[in-house]
Amino acid sequence: MDAATLRATGAECTAFLLAHTEGDWSAPVPELKWSVREVAAHIGDTLSWYANDLAAGATELSTKDIRVRPDSSPVDLARTVSASVTVLAAVVDAGGPDARGWHPWGIADASGFAAMGCDELLVHTGDAARGLGVAFTPSPEPASATLRRLFPWAPAEAEPWRTLLWANGRTALPGRPRLTGWRWHCAPLSEWDGSAPDGAR
Repeated sequence: MDAATLRATGAECTAFLLAHTEGDWSAPVPELKWSVREVAAHIGDTLSWYANDLAAGATELSTKDIRVRPDSSPVDLARTVSASVTVLAAVVDAGGPDARGWHPWGIADASGFAAMGCDELLVHTGDAARGLGVAFTPSPEPASATLRRLFPWAPAEAEPWRTLLWANGRTALPGRPRLTGWRWHCAPLSEWDGSAPDGAR
């Protein structure tokens, strides 16, 4: 996973959001406590947090607040997502092979942060689509790359987008119930012990 994949994923998701700015962004997202506006703001928040965390290094740094205003216009929220992708991708590009950043689920490398950014973009754009009542099916490549990097235990035989939704607790798969707890592996894959974490089987 690299910055180029993150940029391509961001472009696809941002284009989708911009194409649906006339919808009701105050609508609640089914099964979430957020509106479409709040989901879009959350995407911008997380990408900004990830850029800060990778730049700050392997020790948690909680000295500033990063928050996108969810009451902004849909167009500006989508533009904020795009700008946040640009910043995170630049930090990923700048990080060398030994760069690590703090995350509560593991001390991630640059590829881990790129993959986490892609996961946030894809899954939450899917959430926004559900709130807007429209379909969102991204290209298979970013979903597949995100699965391989963050969820190496996920089944390989199913369609990547559906499997990514399953890995994030959004849906069931044939023969596999919907997850009630989930997490990813954002530290380097060389540090994965080969097992699925509790709640992610």
